[in-house]
Amino acid sequence: MTTQFIKPLALAVSLALAATACGKHDDAAPASTPAPSQSAASASTAAAPAAAASAAGPTFNIADIDTSIQACDDFNGFVNSKWIAANPIPNDRTRWGAFDKLAEASLNTQHDIVDSAAKNADSAAAGSVEQKIGWLYHSGMDEASVDRAGIDPVKPQLEKIDGLKTPADLVAFINDSFSHGDSKVFDFSSGADFKNAKMQIGYVNQSGLGLPTKDYYTKPEHAELRKQYVAYIAKTLQLGGVAEADAQKQADAVMKFETQLAAASLAPVELRKPENQYHFVSVKDADKITPHFNWEKFFDAQGVKVDKGFSVSQPKFFAEFDKMLAATPVNDWQAYLRFHAIDDASPYLSKNFQDNKFDFYGKTLAGQPEQKPRWKRVLTAVNSSMGEALGKLYVDKVFQPEAKARAQELVDNVRNALKVRIQNLDWMSDATKAKAIAKWNTFLPKIGYPDKWREWSGLNVKSDDYYGNVMAAADFNYHYDIAKIGQPTDRKEWGMTPQTVNAYYNPTDNTINFPAAILQPPFFDANGDDAINYGGIGAVIGHEASHGFDDQGSQFDGDGNNENWWTKDDRTKFDARTAKLVAQFNEYAPIKDKPDAHVNGQLTLGENIADLGGLNVAYDALQEALKKNPKEADEKIDGYSEDQRFFLNWARVWRGAIREKQALLYLNVDPHAPAQLRAIGAPSNMEAFAKAYQCKPGDKMVRDADHQVKIW
Repeated sequence: MTTQFIKPLALAVSLALAATACGKHDDAAPASTPAPSQSAASASTAAAPAAAASAAGPTFNIADIDTSIQACDDFNGFVNSKWIAANPIPNDRTRWGAFDKLAEASLNTQHDIVDSAAKNADSAAAGSVEQKIGWLYHSGMDEASVDRAGIDPVKPQLEKIDGLKTPADLVAFINDSFSHGDSKVFDFSSGADFKNAKMQIGYVNQSGLGLPTKDYYTKPEHAELRKQYVAYIAKTLQLGGVAEADAQKQADAVMKFETQLAAASLAPVELRKPENQYHFVSVKDADKITPHFNWEKFFDAQGVKVDKGFSVSQPKFFAEFDKMLAATPVNDWQAYLRFHAIDDASPYLSKNFQDNKFDFYGKTLAGQPEQKPRWKRVLTAVNSSMGEALGKLYVDKVFQPEAKARAQELVDNVRNALKVRIQNLDWMSDATKAKAIAKWNTFLPKIGYPDKWREWSGLNVKSDDYYGNVMAAADFNYHYDIAKIGQPTDRKEWGMTPQTVNAYYNPTDNTINFPAAILQPPFFDANGDDAINYGGIGAVIGHEASHGFDDQGSQFDGDGNNENWWTKDDRTKFDARTAKLVAQFNEYAPIKDKPDAHVNGQLTLGENIADLGGLNVAYDALQEALKKNPKEADEKIDGYSEDQRFFLNWARVWRGAIREKQALLYLNVDPHAPAQLRAIGAPSNMEAFAKAYQCKPGDKMVRDADHQVKIW
């Protein structure tokens, strides 16, 4: 699945680079008829737990509130500063907050599952999911065997690289590597056709860099990091058996190679544009872009047929790749391929390889003091390799059956509020509104877990071969993915596992998706009042639905096709409103003592639109629920009204702290604004927030009418 189209609620991992694997093609990416409105009483019931009941105690602990900070000046500090001070970031993490704490709980549950599976794997039914997960986890936890193997698991691949002599050899090696689920230089996967989203086509996309973005290869502020990266490359090569002097020469060659690739790569902001995600060509025309790389032979090696064509999504990148095939010395190609073969394999090799990789990507790049314990690292590999299989065991263990139906009711209430908002927009014409409602009608909400689970009968797992198991899973998942090419799009397929604490929208199938692990406190609370639940999971639902109408989603119709359904005048008005939101977030400099490190309002625009739209829609849905239960609407809980508690829970969801290096990295790569800004950004544009907390003009959380942004 081409995961670049999936728009998650939050970045769920420290950085994909830090968890790179030979199994780049994992099974889970990173990923709709309304019912009548329910009564307020049933709305509260709808917020029952999914994975676990609320712990004893208040659904919102007002002792966390810092009353020395004025809500109207710094709402994030008001809600979260005391909790952050009392909850330092663990040494094996780069951030710690509501998402991370819930993710840790999910990890602990998964740990119990895989530990039990490992203990019982030998006696489990032959070929069962339980046996495969058990052996996969056991092989990773057998540290002594992994350490004894050293570099041996990668030697066959390194020997192939050593034997490359000509550009034709390079092409054959790349084709063969891909056929085993091990991508080189670029990525290849399936995805919905932008012009006929009901069918799957092949996509090739830029890749191949070891640093986060193209800017890291050229900008002066990253000069020291580039030196450290070259040193890391050299050490990695030495661990792989290259002599020290030669390793340094090869490291310099790798850096030069990647710098050339980076120059032809698109930046994250550019990659957000649909026109830079899709460029459909015939195989014949693709060969004109890459005359030294024959795509028919590539597809034959993968065992797929592309029929009319496929997407060469970034033609400039592939033209440069082809130029390098012809002009870059084979020795330099060998250095590049050798380094990445070892680097990709490092998480599954002996301790010295794992420590080396962590030292650069964990400590140097992200500022993480300590490596995660081995069980967490191995569990990451299990999730990358057999994530949905583990998800089934997770759901069986913790997900209450009634939670799915209850969550569906809340989804319907929030979606209905979005429909009303669209219908009542004062800036949009009736013609465009009709198209927007048509798209709204085709939303498909997916809750908890897939209706149909994947089959794993073709995957062979051994009890004593960690690297081999991960590679086998990469191969299996890659071919599972590309087998979809030429087939109808399955809107019911998931791009996230049930155990993931996140949610997402996919514009190419128009689905909103809420995994089981997020359907629990603080998002979804059995004992919570309406305000807590609408300020939590309700706002998440609104966020994902609003993605269908953000700067990207608004360029896709209800069938998932990249089509313009706007009048010219309406699009101009939309762009003017979103430009104000870009300007707002450009002003934020969220890192203490780094006043020049600003948020990129264009990079984060889609998420900021979704936060603003989602919170407004959830607030409207709360008001509808409270109309049907006036007693609840008028009562205060712990001294706070329902409107106040709604915003309290929204801010609580985004509570957290982050290490400086990770924060700087996120500013360059993450399409989400920093969490503390998400707590205040949308509320500062809402009159309902100012009214709830009796804020006055001039307060920091109050934007005057000319500077408030109202979109959906």
